[in-house]
Order: sequence, then C-alpha cells, then structure tokens
Amino acid sequence: MTLNGWLQILVFCGIIIALVKPLGGYMTRVFNGEWTFLSPLFRPIERGLYRIAGTNEKEEQHWTAYTAALLFFSVASVVLLYLMQRVQGALPFNPAGMGAVSPELAFNTAASFVTNTNWQNYGGESTMSYFTQMAGLAVQNFVSAAAGMAIAVALIRAFARKSIQTLGSFWVDMTRSTLYILLPICVIGTLVLVWQGIPQNLNPYTVATTLEGAQQTIAQGPVASQMMIKHLGTNGGGFFNANAAHPFENPTALTNLIHMVAIFAIGAGLTNVFGRMVGNERQGWAIFSAMGTLFIAGVIACYWAEAAGNPLVHALGIEGGNMEGKETRFGISLSALFAVVTTAASCGAVNAMHGSFMALGGMIPMINMMLGEIIIGGVGAGLYGMLLFVVVSIFVAGLMVGRTPEYLGKKIEAKEVKMAMLALLVLPLSMLGFTAIAVVLETGVASMGNAGPHGFSEALYAYVSGTANNGSAFGGLTGNTVWYNITIGLAMLIGRFLMIIPVMAMAGSLVAKKAVPESSGTFPTTGPLFIGLLVGLVLIMGGLEFFPALALGPIVEHLAAIAGQTF
Repeated sequence: MTLNGWLQILVFCGIIIALVKPLGGYMTRVFNGEWTFLSPLFRPIERGLYRIAGTNEKEEQHWTAYTAALLFFSVASVVLLYLMQRVQGALPFNPAGMGAVSPELAFNTAASFVTNTNWQNYGGESTMSYFTQMAGLAVQNFVSAAAGMAIAVALIRAFARKSIQTLGSFWVDMTRSTLYILLPICVIGTLVLVWQGIPQNLNPYTVATTLEGAQQTIAQGPVASQMMIKHLGTNGGGFFNANAAHPFENPTALTNLIHMVAIFAIGAGLTNVFGRMVGNERQGWAIFSAMGTLFIAGVIACYWAEAAGNPLVHALGIEGGNMEGKETRFGISLSALFAVVTTAASCGAVNAMHGSFMALGGMIPMINMMLGEIIIGGVGAGLYGMLLFVVVSIFVAGLMVGRTPEYLGKKIEAKEVKMAMLALLVLPLSMLGFTAIAVVLETGVASMGNAGPHGFSEALYAYVSGTANNGSAFGGLTGNTVWYNITIGLAMLIGRFLMIIPVMAMAGSLVAKKAVPESSGTFPTTGPLFIGLLVGLVLIMGGLEFFPALALGPIVEHLAAIAGQTF
C-alpha cells in the first residue's frame, strides 16, 4: 500500500461526501414536485408525456397499485427487449451484420437489463448491434434505474407520511427520475467522456493493418452515451466484453474517477433525500455513516490483500503487489477501489478481473453483494435494502429493552419485521440454492475454468452477482450455456422482484400508521450507538448466512496459497 494509493482513495471519498447534500436537496425537490432550475426545460416535456400516456400526475397509488405498475412495466420491458434481440438482424444500425441472439441468451440478457443487473454472457462488440445497444440496452439502463429510485422514494414516503393509504405514483416518480436526474447528468457526462477519447459514432468497425502485417478489426460505436448511464444508473453493462478495462470505455485516470463518482453519486444522495423527506437530515447522515463504515472496511481489506501480493510469487524472490488481471494505467489501488465501489453499489462494471485478485481480495466484492448491496447500493435499491436492516435493527433494540420498537414516529410491529425478513432471506436462498445445485451437476461444473475452491468461487460469485442485481463476473466461468443463462436469469428476477414486493408491502403498512410521539424510552437513531448496531447487525446476518460458503471458496483458497498450493 502506498501514500499515493491512499490519496486517490481519499479524493474519491471526499468528492462523494461533498455531493451528498446538494444532490440530495435537488432530488428531494424533484420527487416533491417542486420547481427546479431545469423545470423550464423539462416541465413541458413531462406534462406532454403524461398526456400521451393518459396519466394524471396528481392521482396517487395504493402500494398494491404502485407495485403492480412496476411489475407490468417490467414484464413488458422483458418481452420487448427479448424480441428486439431475436430479430436484430432485420433491424437498422447494424453495420457489423449481427444476427439473432439465441433464445436462452436473449432471455438472460432481457432479464439482466430490466432488473438493473446487466450480467453479460456475451461480448457486446461481437453479439449486439448498435440498434440493440442503443434502443434496447441503453434505454433499460435509464428506466430500470428510474424504477429502483421510484421504489426507494415510495418507501421514504411511507416513513414520512402519517395515516394515509397512498405512496405516490410509480409513473410520475419514474418519469421525474429519468427526466430531471438521469438524463441531464448523462448528457453532460457523455460530452466529457467524448472529450476524454471515448468513441460516440455509428461508423462500421475499422479494419487496420498492424506493423506485423496482420489484419485487426477495431470495434467502436455509440460507446460514450452508454458508459455514462451504465455507471450513473449502477447498471454496469459494458459496450465491450472487457467492460471498463477496455481503453475505449475507460481510457484515462479522469474517466476512471468519473465512472466511480457516477456509480456512488445518486445512491449516496438518496440518503440525504431520506433525511429531508422525514424532516431530520441527521437520520440520512446516520444511514450514510453506516454505509460508509462498511465501505471503508471493504476498501482497506481489498487494497491490503492486493498490495500484499501472492505468497507463491514472493517465494520465488519476487516482491510486490498482485498486478494480475489489472490495467497498468490504474494500478493496484484504483483497481481495488473500483472493485469495492462497483460491488458496493450494485453496478457490476469492472476495470480489473476479480477472479485474478488474491483470494481475500476477491472475497470482498463477493461479501458486498452477499450483504444485499446496501453499502450505497444500486440507485434506490441500496437505500431500501439498508432500510430493511434498519427495521430489523430497531426491532432487535426493542427486544433488548422490552418495549415496542419505533422508528421515525412509526411503531415497528410484527408485519413490518416479517416483510423485512422475507425480503432479506430471499437473497441467500437464491444465491446459495442455485450454487449448491450448480456445483453438483455436470452441466454446471463443466463451465468452471478452475478446479478446487477457485472453481467453487466462480459459480458462487455468478449466482451472488445475479441475485444481488450486480452483474459483475468473477471470470473463468463459461456462462453462455443453457444452464447458466436460464438459472442466472431466474436468479436476477428473484433478487429484484421477490425483494421489492415485501418492501412495498411493508411500505403500505407503515404509511397507514399514526405518528407516535417520542418519549424517554425512544431509541435515538442518529448517533454512534445506532450506527454501530446497524453495522453489527448487517455483518452478523451476513456472517451467519454466508460464512460456510466463503469458507469453502476464498478462505480455503487463501489458506492453500499460504501452504504453497494454487488452483
């Protein structure tokens, strides 16, 4: 570990902290329907969209209608994106002549982008046409992110409102998220990325002759526009197979910083939105502090593991950190930081290959996802995921003192706790269940690129990434098979929607509750004690659920490396 590496990490953290309050204030005004500096431009467009869709922006929805709207929109999106891939050979903007995508891969990709996962069992430059990339994948990058933000805002309203039945309108919240937040930031960000050298064109691939006289095909296309939304919306799907390690996606240290800041910006800002909308910004800062504590711990552990290097290499008399699978233009510190950022925030973009990390370094991204990616998390998903842990923490605190727990003036009773636990237990059921089946079936084992614990980690990481709606890959696993396309596709749908439904049921219960005045027995939820309880509960639940699986994979691989064995 170097001073320069720590300075780079501190600069990133400083930028994120500085963005929390101004971005949170702006998003609060957007979701409250208040006037913003972009209203003169976007308000007429917003009204026009409502008229075309037949939506009354003043008409709010019960939690069941809100959830049904999300599910209907998502099903329609999956079907349309699937069909687009199946007929892309007949669609325009296809200079490379890409043919139809196979049925199982088209299903996996449609489920992936609609659930904001962006797991990719294909190479973008060799599989998807420009039209599919722009009209299909990039569009879903916007609307799937906006849908996650809408669910988060609905849950915030459940805590902020008293004794009513409605949570807002899904159609209005999603429209405003896209128009006022995602779109303007992406337009500006895309122009900056083009300035930094990322392509943005519709040209055919370039065939070049190398110095050795060989022919090389250089893929390009509308890259910059997809890069900005893939990071801002915590989607992560790369235009190219190498993702953010590709020089056309991430050419400079500045683009790398822009990508990482974009990944965290909205998720961090939503904690401030929460504080503002419930009438106490300190509540938002408490949640942000819990997220930040877990994030810093992950960065320290991952950076240490990679900087320490491989003991097997050190035994040969070669000192230094682990540069395997990393780009020299980023080095160890920025590779480790990016790995923690992208898996803490449910993004899935990678600028290094996680399967080439040291065993403990690769374990940290896995743990981030196993915890439900509540460390900043996906846009919207991170906040509502952390609020589930808040509800459980408040319940545990109530048990300790023998009184009915309450949070922000709402009594936390049996229904809320049951819904929170149901949502939280969906994740390990899918992650561990699919992994257990894959590692005993010949069709699952055949795709593993390595033997022993590393091969187990490849399969475990795939289902953890899919269920957590992250989308990053460990590397080494051949995912483009019927088995993995179907099962990872199902894992992504489970991780998204079987978590959202209990969240919305809990929101419907909370919004109807009356306000309970604070008393001397009310547990304070803005101080270090609450933050410590929340962080401890997250780690304890994660440890109880996932430690056996981690022991079979990265932990035993680390111990084997110390003993001189590799896989």
